[in-house]
Amino acid sequence: MSAIVAAYGRFDPAEGHRMLDRLTHRGPDGEGTQTIGNTWLGHRRLAIVDLEGGGQPLYEPDRRLWLIGDGEVYNHPRLRQQLENEGRVFRTESDHEIVLHVLDNEGVDGFTKLWGMYAFILAGADGRFIVGRDPLGITPLYWVRDDDTVLFASELKAFDPDRRNDVEPFPPGHAWIPGDGLVEFGGLPERRTGQVAQLLTGAEDQEEPPEEVLTAIRDTLYTAVARSMRADVPVGALLSGGLDSSLVCAIGAKVASEQGWTLPTFAVGLEGSDDLEAARRVAEAVGTEHHERVYTEDELIDWVPEVIGVIESFDPQLVHSSVPNLLVSRYAARYVKVVLIGEGADELFAGYEHYGDISSHEELHDELVETMRGLHNLGLQRVDRVASSNAVESRIPFLDFDVVELGLGLPAHWKLTNGDRPEKWLLRKAFEGWLPHDLLWRPKQQFGQGSGAREVLRDHYEATISEKEFQRDRTAVEPPLRTREELAYYRSFQQHLTGLEPEGVVGRFAEA
Repeated sequence: MSAIVAAYGRFDPAEGHRMLDRLTHRGPDGEGTQTIGNTWLGHRRLAIVDLEGGGQPLYEPDRRLWLIGDGEVYNHPRLRQQLENEGRVFRTESDHEIVLHVLDNEGVDGFTKLWGMYAFILAGADGRFIVGRDPLGITPLYWVRDDDTVLFASELKAFDPDRRNDVEPFPPGHAWIPGDGLVEFGGLPERRTGQVAQLLTGAEDQEEPPEEVLTAIRDTLYTAVARSMRADVPVGALLSGGLDSSLVCAIGAKVASEQGWTLPTFAVGLEGSDDLEAARRVAEAVGTEHHERVYTEDELIDWVPEVIGVIESFDPQLVHSSVPNLLVSRYAARYVKVVLIGEGADELFAGYEHYGDISSHEELHDELVETMRGLHNLGLQRVDRVASSNAVESRIPFLDFDVVELGLGLPAHWKLTNGDRPEKWLLRKAFEGWLPHDLLWRPKQQFGQGSGAREVLRDHYEATISEKEFQRDRTAVEPPLRTREELAYYRSFQQHLTGLEPEGVVGRFAEA
């Protein structure tokens, strides 16, 4: 991930430089700024593709258009070929330069051609200004709108304290143009496309999916993992030993082996934790170069204040998973600049415990869609902030749009949990033979639970707040804080993000 900052309207560039300075961690490989009319663009780069020539802001040869971006466009080779056939000339090998030409050609409609995770801002000498964010909100973007100026940045902490009370998340799948305002260009593929509908012809009402459906799940995820491994820098994978990261690592190991190299994997946990043991066995089974980071309970506790500042959240579930995730990402950064992760499978294949209380397939589908829509400021926020704080880019194969389209298009009754079918039964069934049987069917544990972090952090931070303090201060936010532990995290959050009111900005899980 890189960092972007932009302003449209009256603006002091000194403020832009202050904002960029707060985002140095996202882009240690270079900095660039540009003023175009009444627009200011700033960028800090994490070099992943075209290491030498991909510095930003990018510009056309005649310098009439400029672009800054964060993220990856996975279908850039095909788009580049189409544009070159039309006579377009490219200065770099960067996937982002393709976006510059696509938006020049098609304006906002050009976002519908991009396949990946991204936030882009284009400014032109002719007054053009376009902002867009990917439909799933994998890449972060926030904005502030006042009478004279509209500001954009990759993280909440980028904004000056006196601006933070006005910060809003920029909505996923939308673009913004001065005068026209917000325009929706894409969302979740809730309806079945022709390809998915054809796959399900005659199979949708069957109690169990036919083999061609299981094959489609395997092939689609395999392609997504292979696509996520394209980079000009070393690639690795985070391996918790749970189903999702294990499948990504099993596929990634096979792709790497076919290309003549060995995938490095990274695991973290307390000594003797379930996740460490499971990760070792997966790594041995699929043939990765495995690395471990063993931490102590004191380390977990001591890292919490910094983690809250990194993830920009005080939600207990996010904190529980973010502390071990930060430690393993920091360790992985010694070896790689891109990491594959297993985020997204629970939302597509009904992996969370509360889905087991749903018996209606219509209700389950609606719940999965709603959860996917909320990912951008919960699970994906943790993924982005933790990786970027260590100058690492995370890739999420389960949220490749092909996988999302297939996953949401499959009948929800194949995802229902019952006595014979554990959570994510459909995904497990599709990958039988890819992992040792007991690991493939291992019951789900939250990352903070399996790594040993949840109980340690909950016990310690609950004890730092008295019941009297909790009853007095729990209504500081709406909805009210739910536990003494959450109040302890909220106090740390206030110290890191002075001036920010969390309502509408900070996502919170239904349960603390």
